[in-house]
Amino acid sequence: MTSIGPEAPSPASGVPVSPIAFRHRNFVLFWLCRLSGTFAIQIVSVAVGWQVYDLTRDPFDLGLVGLFQFMPAFALVLVTGPAADRFPRRVIMALCCAAEAAGAAALVWLTMAGEVSTPPIFGILLVFGVARAFFGAASSATIPSTVPREALSNAVTWASSAWQFASIVGPVAGGLLYGLGPQVAYGAAFGLLVFATVAALLLNVVQHRRALEAGWTGVVAGFAYVFREKIVLGAITLDLFAVLLGGAVGLMPAVARDVLDVGPIGLGLLRAAPGIGAIAVAVVLSLVPIRDHAGRIMFVCVGLFGFAGAVFGLSHALWLSVAALAVMGGADMVSVTIRETLMQLWTPDEVRGRVNAVNMMFVGASNELGEFRAGMTAAVIGVMPAIVTGGVGAVLVAGLWAYWFPGLREARSLERREA
Repeated sequence: MTSIGPEAPSPASGVPVSPIAFRHRNFVLFWLCRLSGTFAIQIVSVAVGWQVYDLTRDPFDLGLVGLFQFMPAFALVLVTGPAADRFPRRVIMALCCAAEAAGAAALVWLTMAGEVSTPPIFGILLVFGVARAFFGAASSATIPSTVPREALSNAVTWASSAWQFASIVGPVAGGLLYGLGPQVAYGAAFGLLVFATVAALLLNVVQHRRALEAGWTGVVAGFAYVFREKIVLGAITLDLFAVLLGGAVGLMPAVARDVLDVGPIGLGLLRAAPGIGAIAVAVVLSLVPIRDHAGRIMFVCVGLFGFAGAVFGLSHALWLSVAALAVMGGADMVSVTIRETLMQLWTPDEVRGRVNAVNMMFVGASNELGEFRAGMTAAVIGVMPAIVTGGVGAVLVAGLWAYWFPGLREARSLERREA
């Protein structure tokens, strides 16, 4: 086994260890990379969703936007994980951000050339999907290497909040920039992705590497570990099915236009609302971390996530829709922090890339494939009924998983490996 980069401070080294993630240089760089990269993706997502819906006025195509971004994570799961465990993760992250920057530049060119249509847009989204698949496995596995163990829970909270913070400002910025022209939105995304590439290259972290197990055993080691460790299996599949059913992001352009009768700025507010709730909860968690009954708190929050989703599906008022989405975001932040911290604590570094590749595949399924599910269901029964039934389904998932995974339900502390 070999290590790359300096060791993180630890009590054994005699160096004082701060439990605050932002006091560690590598985490700051990591957080900036994730923030700027996700901010760019949010801008692209709003712009592409609005542009595609303007072209076709078909909610099924909004589902395809999610499907084309998810397919690579599913198809490449046996490649992205081993790559994250074998090669320098910061280099993988930088290359992925650079590929996404190229995709944003292509969207600028298509728009300015007047060649916009769904086939090239979906092709570019496929490139984004490939880059996100490799980036997701490498970046998630990098988090524990940026901070000492004492700061891991705080780091997971703020790493998640980078996405959520971008979800607050990104969609609003995307709507405003799209109002100036789609090429302006895509150009801003390009600049942010270049910055993310540089931040990734500046990382200098420990990565424990060893020769992967020979043959098929090494390739599927991530799956084998997930199915062997019930805590990890329960945490990953809970996210998969709850968000697969309860997620409604892909239908927001249809809700904004056809139900609430608001424009791109209104769509930006809807997209920002979950992030507003999440970042508020992230601040609370950073000040008052979860110290006991983590598993039970997680399941309650997943149920609340589904309930708030059903309320969003019943709403015809912008203020109520925004409030329901904010509750969804806050509840999801709590459950994400608990799930991700437990998973990182239970996974050795040498297999963490492969385990996180499996996790990212399921996360992609819950988000992008969830958008496809929502679009397909909306095409059959209508937009709002599709959202309501999905929210109810997420509540049922929380109850079933709490019963089927008692070890996860009874997990207590996030400070040590304990269930």
